[in-house]
Amino acid sequence: METILINLRPGEWGKVVAIGGGHGIRQKLSLRDIQEGSKIRMISSYPGPVIIEVNRNMVALGRGMAGNIMVQKLRR
Repeated sequence: METILINLRPGEWGKVVAIGGGHGIRQKLSLRDIQEGSKIRMISSYPGPVIIEVNRNMVALGRGMAGNIMVQKLRR
């Protein structure tokens, strides 16, 4: 099932299947190891920044940027 990143619940895993937006957003996300195929785990999606785990690193993203990331939910 595909959804946008901010719809994952804390503890859920997803695989990035698409990134919307322009070249600037893709570049900023790539610098944080977030690109198509990346596996991520939602840590917190409460109001404010979205906090995820990528390659054992915690990354905080603004909600607008997180809304451009389409993920496929994974079972762990």
